[in-house]
Amino acid sequence: MIKTDYYEILGVSRNASSDEIKKSYRQMALKFHPDRNPGNKEAEEKFKETAEAYSVLADPEKRSVYDRLGHDGLRGEGFSGFTGFNSSIFEDFEDILGNFFNFGFGDLFGTRQRARSHYPQRGRDLALEYQVTLEESAFGADKEFKLNRVEFCSVCHGSKMKPGTQKSVCRTCQGRGQVRYQQGFFVVSRTCSSCRGTGEIIDSPCMECKGSGKVREKRKLTINIPAGVDDGTKLRVEGEGEAGDQGTPRGDLYVIICLKKHDFFEREGNDLYCEIQIPFTHAALGTTVEIPTLDGKEPLEISAATQPGEVFRLKGSGIKGLHSHRKGDLFVKINVETPKKLTKEQKVLLQEFARSRGEDAEPQIQKSKKKGKNIFH
Repeated sequence: MIKTDYYEILGVSRNASSDEIKKSYRQMALKFHPDRNPGNKEAEEKFKETAEAYSVLADPEKRSVYDRLGHDGLRGEGFSGFTGFNSSIFEDFEDILGNFFNFGFGDLFGTRQRARSHYPQRGRDLALEYQVTLEESAFGADKEFKLNRVEFCSVCHGSKMKPGTQKSVCRTCQGRGQVRYQQGFFVVSRTCSSCRGTGEIIDSPCMECKGSGKVREKRKLTINIPAGVDDGTKLRVEGEGEAGDQGTPRGDLYVIICLKKHDFFEREGNDLYCEIQIPFTHAALGTTVEIPTLDGKEPLEISAATQPGEVFRLKGSGIKGLHSHRKGDLFVKINVETPKKLTKEQKVLLQEFARSRGEDAEPQIQKSKKKGKNIFH
């Protein structure tokens, strides 16, 4: 049978570098691996063909012979195809395939006998959203939370065993955590299904947690909300997540701040914004008003001839930054109140006031300053 060219199998040129060959092999090995294509004979043959090509082209000596003499040259040098290669050529397999086989696809050729996916696991992180008022975000507060999280079983203390009992060595894998078996040309190692890679069997599991070592419980927790937090601020509380495996740290708790809408203020960063209404007489003549702030009332001088929508600033009356001692400002927008009801006397006075200013009693449409400008566009 005529063999396909090894460079053609891997889809690389004859002058490809070792890194290019390795990269191409990795992609094809992931694509055709038997664990990804169960029962697919064509994919299995492709995988074997790819592995054979890589075993030659990754070896400088074999590649040199192949480049000069082809497949016949390899047979002449004592290479009889893939079945004659020692599995030690795949000792860098993990480097080639990265973490692909750490996600339940086994450990090809048995070159690594550890059950990596069954190392003790750190506790899971938790996240929750919590609403705070504007005042709490400005000054900070201690808040009590209720958490439903995984804790160590109070009976077995995480050992998973009935108190007073011990574990035994797994009889299926003899304590190795993995089981080897032949698959065509390959010797494949898989995580032992009896002990799940631990190498040990619990004969008498804890009745309280059903052998899991953990239970889900409700806990109360008091957490400090620091001054300056804003909407979307994420607070990390170390070690307040769920319990991990024995000997590993707990996860962390992340509290995501949600800011409640305030009746008077709006917040943007460390600045505050508000609106107040004043009579048109005060806007025309000027006045001083007391403005509510988070620290109490402060006087604000409204200058004469203030126009509707004009904004005044109270410096330093905003919120202190989370990572700064500087406070933001308070911006006050002025809305001028026009009286809705006037007495006859008030109307007469206003008409006299208008005439004294040379104003017409009837309103006029103001012309655009630019000729030909369409005011509706």
